[in-house]
Amino acid sequence: MKPPRNLGVLLGAGFLMATSAVGPGFLTQTTVFTESLGASFGFVILASILVDLGVQLNIWRVIAVAEKRAPDIANAVLPGLGGFISFLIVLGGLAFNIGNVAGAGLGLQALTGLSVETGAVVTAAFAIAIFLVKEAGKAMDRFAQLMGLLMIGIIIYVALTSAPPVAEAMVRTFAPTKIDFMAIITLVGGTVGGYITFSGGHRLLDAGVKGQAALGQVTSSAAAGITVASIVRIFLFLASLGVVSQGLKIDAANPPASVFRLAAGELGYKLFGVVMFSAAITSVIGSAYTSVSFLKSFSQKVAQYENWIIIGFIILSTLIFVTIGKPVSLLILAGALNGFILPITLATMLVAAYRRNIVGEYRHPVGLAILGGVMVLVMTVLSAKVFTEQLASLFA
Repeated sequence: MKPPRNLGVLLGAGFLMATSAVGPGFLTQTTVFTESLGASFGFVILASILVDLGVQLNIWRVIAVAEKRAPDIANAVLPGLGGFISFLIVLGGLAFNIGNVAGAGLGLQALTGLSVETGAVVTAAFAIAIFLVKEAGKAMDRFAQLMGLLMIGIIIYVALTSAPPVAEAMVRTFAPTKIDFMAIITLVGGTVGGYITFSGGHRLLDAGVKGQAALGQVTSSAAAGITVASIVRIFLFLASLGVVSQGLKIDAANPPASVFRLAAGELGYKLFGVVMFSAAITSVIGSAYTSVSFLKSFSQKVAQYENWIIIGFIILSTLIFVTIGKPVSLLILAGALNGFILPITLATMLVAAYRRNIVGEYRHPVGLAILGGVMVLVMTVLSAKVFTEQLASLFA
């Protein structure tokens, strides 16, 4: 039976995925790559959008049809695999949440002058408040939509004030002067890697959007998520391109803040604070929610006390940042492990898509399967390279 269409849930899941992707790292990556590639970065964005959509549709469709969370699907493919994937997701989610809390603290510092640590505590309090609401799922959906729209509005304004060469950007999007494949993979990993793509997929499952009859809704929600993340990426690219094309130097210490300030003066710097805070707090919420959703498969107690465990996850991330700071070794290792999550989970979902004991009579689109298979191979090779390099840097 086809589930009733709930636009709020569909947009909420899409925005949750998008705002989970648009974190401090996303803002920095986009600015840095624009500075190095110029207008040709438009091609990288276009390629990554197409791949992102393919990856996300592969994963979300299988979750919806199987009517199970990712760890349960993984265990059905290979016993024990769900536990291994959950370990990677939760470790990566915790490590990156420390960075997200720090990013929110930086945003509030730019906006209000608070210390980064105080800003991190304020952020944690805001995030915790979402999960103290009786209908936390709906509150999370609404908050993700509000913050997403706020970010889009501000970034469009900054892009317009930087006066980017739009015509050149459009030409180079389809006829680049240089192509950086590592940039494409980095963008894909930052948009649908690690826990990010599962945030929306699991949210739809929790809201009852599942089964073959719901695939149209799942596709719409997945497309909405990629569209929102892409709009933010495109306009941040244009804002950065406007600054670079004027010959202005972006500060390497804080590239996105530098772009906002150079484009719109001190107002721009305050607006950066709003965008950084919005991007980071929604990533804190998305990371905590998704990490805990992976643990629900292993104990009924987790499902029973889900919101309290999410709150504990946020408090732990904040305490680690405030007392230790950003533990560099943990972040480096978790970042390397996070690179492996996408090929492992995507490969698992592709195998599951052809297992009748998991998806029944469902037939997975061949084009999506081929795109997914290519991404698994490419991401595996590149992730192995990055993991080796980062592991070496830990013991250097």
